[in-house]
Amino acid sequence: MANHTMTQMRPAVFLDRDGVLCTEKGYVIRVEELELFPFAKACIDLLHQCGFLTICITNQSAVARGMMSEEALQRINRHLLQELSLDALYYCPHYPSAGGKFGVKCNCRKPKTGMIEQAVREFYIDRERSYLVGDRASDILCGQNAGVKTVLVESGYGTERLEQSVQADFVCDNLLVFVKKIYKECI
Repeated sequence: MANHTMTQMRPAVFLDRDGVLCTEKGYVIRVEELELFPFAKACIDLLHQCGFLTICITNQSAVARGMMSEEALQRINRHLLQELSLDALYYCPHYPSAGGKFGVKCNCRKPKTGMIEQAVREFYIDRERSYLVGDRASDILCGQNAGVKTVLVESGYGTERLEQSVQADFVCDNLLVFVKKIYKECI
């Protein structure tokens, strides 16, 4: 294991996929259905300029539900990584009540923190300077459980359709509004 010093720790912005980076459409099962927000790539570029890692963390239970193969999801993920220049993408294909190989209780399905924990280990992330941006209660709870600041965006489910009451650190119309705020602070 590498011997890291505190100065080598980097902040990250953990990004949910649907409703944050792309239009919320329910289940996206083919690359052609993925509709990236027009500002998504610029947001990733600005976050990189500010020294943030950009890491997508996404629950994708369509795999467990038999709506798509894991290979199809991986094609979507490769497209997303390439188009947006994300530093990494982690996904949870599980859904406990689905049965089968992916119908398991796991530690990666948000609001659990497995995807963030893995990224923290692999990228040596400074949680105190990191954020999670999402559009659902499970995203905000995941960020809180992992000890990062949370941002609820209205571009997906947002405050009107939360599954349960949560209190995010920030509420923004969309990712671009949040990133402009961060960018002003870093320049």
